[in-house]
Order: sequence, then C-alpha cells, then structure tokens
Amino acid sequence: MPNDPRAVADTLAPACAGHSSFLVAAIQTVSGPDVAANLAIAGCLVAEAAVAGAKLIVLPEYFGIMGLRDTAKLAAAEIDGAGPIQAFLAAAAREHKVWLVGGSVPLRSPDPGRVFNSLLVYDDGGARVVRYDKIHLFGLDLAGEKFSEARTIVPGQTVRSVDSPFGRLGLSVCYDVRFPELYRAMGLVDIILVPSAFTATTGKAHWETLLRARAIENLAYVVAPAQGGVHPSGRETHGHSMVIDPWGTVLACREKTPGVVIAAVDPSFQKRMRDSLPALAHRTLVPVP
Repeated sequence: MPNDPRAVADTLAPACAGHSSFLVAAIQTVSGPDVAANLAIAGCLVAEAAVAGAKLIVLPEYFGIMGLRDTAKLAAAEIDGAGPIQAFLAAAAREHKVWLVGGSVPLRSPDPGRVFNSLLVYDDGGARVVRYDKIHLFGLDLAGEKFSEARTIVPGQTVRSVDSPFGRLGLSVCYDVRFPELYRAMGLVDIILVPSAFTATTGKAHWETLLRARAIENLAYVVAPAQGGVHPSGRETHGHSMVIDPWGTVLACREKTPGVVIAAVDPSFQKRMRDSLPALAHRTLVPVP
C-alpha cells in the first residue's frame, strides 16, 4: 500500500458531494505572566489566521497566562461567564466570524486554592457553546523537572464533545492525550482538539507520537496548538503545534516561537478513510464499568 494517504485516497470511492474542505488554525504562543499582553498577542495571531481563511481557530493551553509560579493562575481566575479572557474570546470570535477555542482559561472552583483548567468554545457570533474542564492532571518528577497540576487545579469529571459546522469536535487538553479511553468515551468525533503546554522533555519524546496515534485510532483530524518556547519563568515548552489528518500524516507544524499553523480539513477524505478502513465499526471490546 502506498505510504502517501492522498495516493491511498485516490484508489477509493469518489468524494461525496456536499463535503467541502475548510481551513483550521492552531495558534502557537509563548505566554507570560501579563494577561493583557498575552491577549494582545493572541488577538493578532487570531486575526492573522482569520485573514488567511481559517474558520476554526484553536488557542493553546494557558494562552492567557503562564505565570512565574504555578499559583499565578489563581489570581487570574475568572468567574464562569465573566472576565477579560472570556470577553476576549467572545469578542474575537464575533469580530472575525470564526469558531474560536480558548485552549484553557482558569475558572474559579469551590476550592479557593485551586481552579478549573477549562477549554471554552465560542461560535462565530461570539456565543459560548461548550465548556470542558481538563480531566487528567499532569504530574512529573524527571531530570530535575517537577510538576503537579493537582496542587492548583481541580480535575473535571465530564467528557465533552460538541457538534459544529465542521463536524463533531472532541475536546481535550494537553495531558489528556495520554489517555486514549477519553477519546473512545466521546463516541464518533471528526476533529480532536488538543491545546497544550507540553514540557520540552516530554514533548520531544512523546508529543508527535501521541497525537498521531489519537488521529489514527479515531480516524479523526487532530488540531493541536501548543506553547512553544522559553517563558519568563524559565520553563521551556516543546511547541510543534500541528494539524494531523485521519491517516496520521502531519499536514502542518511550527516548531517554536509564536505563530499560526494552518491546514485544510477535508471531510470527503475522512469519509473515504473510514469507509475503506472501518476500524471504528470493528470494535468488540467495551469498557468495564
């Protein structure tokens, strides 16, 4: 079988009428402790993606704040439905007439010492359509790096996916990508979103492999915006924001520094892949309660 998925697609059934391709964008940032400055940069990048024709634009995890300490996000936490980060997302979506995803926004929780790390999706009229609270919390003690998100974040409890003009979107954040059962629990989704802030250490080892695996096993597009560079705190994030197709091919990638990654999503190609390799219909094992 040819390695090029487009060559594979050419041997399959003709494209279905009414399934037009469209552009998606993954925004890469190197956010710092100043929320207003971060939003200004994000706004410029969203505008750039919109001018280029992207209809679905996804910002990375912590795009609004990456403080000098993990606790900085507590001071920036917003009430659900109000605050400068949420106002920015609604206004930018409305202004550019795009679906805009805030990779994560710190929202207040019942625990005053912790926040929810929430992915928020806004439609092209600026209305919020869904909230997903990150379920899996990152922990690492390796090569001098120590992280424990559970100290400052309350884990979400609910798997989320949402219908959109672009198909069904599966919602996840960063460390979630290591847990394939999360994506199976979503049911059939067309585009998986994985906004992230992967560390340089784990990103170099696993980032692309995990993203391509999620694309292949779900025969879904993956849009994965990331933090990518050295932050004011000294932390280095892996970057390599990318868009991946259902065959596992990386369509576009940006290694480091702020910028925009744009690629076309082709529902006809996805349908041909799913029709020719109906792995999702061949599942025989079901999760044990």
